[in-house]
Amino acid sequence: MRGLRDETHFRRSQEVAVFLREQETNGKFNIYFFDESGASLTPSIPYAWQEIGKTRELPSKRSKRLNILGFINRKNEGQCHFVEESVNSGHVIEAFDAFAARYAEEYAATKVPCLVVLDNAPTHHSGVFKAKIDDWIAQGVCLHYLPTYSPELNLIEILWRKLKYEWLPMSAYKSYGCLKENVKNILFLFGTKYKITFV
Repeated sequence: MRGLRDETHFRRSQEVAVFLREQETNGKFNIYFFDESGASLTPSIPYAWQEIGKTRELPSKRSKRLNILGFINRKNEGQCHFVEESVNSGHVIEAFDAFAARYAEEYAATKVPCLVVLDNAPTHHSGVFKAKIDDWIAQGVCLHYLPTYSPELNLIEILWRKLKYEWLPMSAYKSYGCLKENVKNILFLFGTKYKITFV
């Protein structure tokens, strides 16, 4: 992906990210990172330890995909929205509506707005999605788009990596129901049992 992006724009966005973090530290606003990911019965296991001469097998089969639309901040606070069909702008709007409604209470009390960092997926630029932006701003939620092909600037990517490659046990892949339950439990416990140390 690096070969496809504009490096000048990327470096400028890195500088903006440092500035935004300083502003957050100074109490000017709160930053959340938004993205979509998903899980299915095709496991994401990059490697596993095994005894010499023994082969570990992990069942793999096609299944529905549990799509996750998530918001997180550097304090390990977050909110997730789950979809069991192809994600469209309507689903993304539902997730943002729920997030903005929840954040509106904090905004009413503190007058500290929230900046949601997100990528340039087509669902984030559709007409119906953009038509909702003013409503979210009224609830204290503003958007900040990252440059294209720059997932490393979106901290929620770390959550997806931890979920798929570290936190999900192999036993989660027994069935779709088991996978769904494990994913939801892990994300429910994010911030308590499951944490990320952001630098």
